[in-house]
Amino acid sequence: MTGNWHRICDISEFPEDGKLAASAGGWELLIVQHGDDYFAYNDCCTHQASRLSTGRVRRGTIMCPLHGARFKVETGACIGAGYPALRQFPLRIDGGALTVELPDAPPGPGEKPVGNP
Repeated sequence: MTGNWHRICDISEFPEDGKLAASAGGWELLIVQHGDDYFAYNDCCTHQASRLSTGRVRRGTIMCPLHGARFKVETGACIGAGYPALRQFPLRIDGGALTVELPDAPPGPGEKPVGNP
């Protein structure tokens, strides 16, 4: 993917519960900490477009709050139900800040979460 890097937050500001909802470049994002690693996803369940940031993250999985679909934190792959994997974005730590590479194009209709953040 070729896109632009967007600063999300300083690592020191990352919430203790291990997840952060953020907006950048027209995208709604879910940033998850798992151990010492961070992962960035489109904040949109691939089942029915629910905001994943309003669900749970635990034991290495992201759980959709709408129907309980579960996705692996490290890869975004669905566990069990057979839904498509989450859209993952490259993330890096740059000068103590989390930055995410996002496409130049805005999200398409199927990539926008429903409901309020």
